[in-house]
Amino acid sequence: MLYRLKQLRTQLPTVHLIAVSACVFILGLTLVMLPSQQVEATRGDIPTPPLTVHAVIDGADVDNVDQKKSTTIKHATTTSTVIEDTPENWTSYTIGSGDNLTSMFYKAGLTARDVYNAANADKEGKAFSRLYPGQTISFLIKDGTLSKLRHTESKLKQTLLISTNDGYKVEVIERTPTTSHKYTSGTIRDSLFLAGEEAGLSSKKIMELASIFGWDVDFVLDIRKNDSFSLIYEEKYLDGQKIGEGPIIAAQFINRGNKFTALRYTNTEGNSSYFTPEGYSMRKAFLRSPVGFARISSRFSLKRKHPVLNRIRAHKGVDYAAGTGTPIKSSGDGKIIYRGKKGGFGNVVIVQHGSSITTLYAHMSNFKRGQKVGSRVQQGQVIGFVGKTGLASGPHLHYEFRVNGVHKNPLTVKLPEAKPIAKDERSAFKSTASTLLAQLETYQATTLASFQH
Repeated sequence: MLYRLKQLRTQLPTVHLIAVSACVFILGLTLVMLPSQQVEATRGDIPTPPLTVHAVIDGADVDNVDQKKSTTIKHATTTSTVIEDTPENWTSYTIGSGDNLTSMFYKAGLTARDVYNAANADKEGKAFSRLYPGQTISFLIKDGTLSKLRHTESKLKQTLLISTNDGYKVEVIERTPTTSHKYTSGTIRDSLFLAGEEAGLSSKKIMELASIFGWDVDFVLDIRKNDSFSLIYEEKYLDGQKIGEGPIIAAQFINRGNKFTALRYTNTEGNSSYFTPEGYSMRKAFLRSPVGFARISSRFSLKRKHPVLNRIRAHKGVDYAAGTGTPIKSSGDGKIIYRGKKGGFGNVVIVQHGSSITTLYAHMSNFKRGQKVGSRVQQGQVIGFVGKTGLASGPHLHYEFRVNGVHKNPLTVKLPEAKPIAKDERSAFKSTASTLLAQLETYQATTLASFQH
């Protein structure tokens, strides 16, 4: 190298020699600064944030493994393979009217043998026997063979059939929604239904409210303008979305200045009912009206002019005008002692309640199927439907209430009380009642304050 520089010194001008020397110096410095392969591999092992992985880094296993997924890490000379879940290719069908397990399997291209195996997968054989319109049934078929079957009954319940080496197994998957309390109130200007809708209540919830107070308030006769109500009821949520409503847990109804309060209580046996704050059952032995939200077209009178016969004839009951087909409910627990035609009454049902009371329901268009003389019926159970059979000028229910064979005015007769809270439940009920009353009063006070502001 020194010899070559001497040659260049003699051959090149001084300026050129200085330039060549600078280039040689820079080249040497660059070679010194370059990293070796050892350094490059070390850089590839720079620590990364914790990951769920199984990777091979320069031949060394890193055990941070998830059974479902592997994640790629790639640094310099390091590589690994990405493994993601393969999505399952389910085929779903909505169950229609008349569909059953066999028809749904045929839609999916499966055989009668598949139907048999699925239907008999659990010991009781009932896992997939109850299919209802609107529900969903889904199939996972692999290589022409049923791998999984899923019956979605609701957002809260699914039944899953899974193929295993030993046949099929059945799993029931149930989810529990979260529950919150909702308060609302309203004042009646026209009708309970309109006031309830303005308060944001569903038709079902309005009917539930009416049924709770149905023994004390006749929603046909007693309702007045400026009557009011307030209630707390449950709302159910799943994954942050409302999926339904629960029962009313506390309610108050003010009718003609009279305040009625109902509190829901579940006893140690799991039975729920409504009671006054003092522990008396809201449920009486008889309903005040056997037809919901009908209009009274004729009252109890011994000197009424008959609309068809056009002469004075005692009217020993109450007529409720309602559309043909409106359900008629038994006003109390009892036994059917007559069911058939009865002169000008047309189609009639008579129910015996205990030893001294009977109720009569006349002019029915049809009887409730499955019942007969001797059938036991419960309070509120449908026994027939409004019509105009016999001597009737229009569709209505003629209702009579008899005590020891003597006709009483159904609108004013004193109804027997149901049993109060059991003695061994009183302490627990008192605690529950205090909590519910405090909630109801707090909500009412807050609502009142907001209106005043």
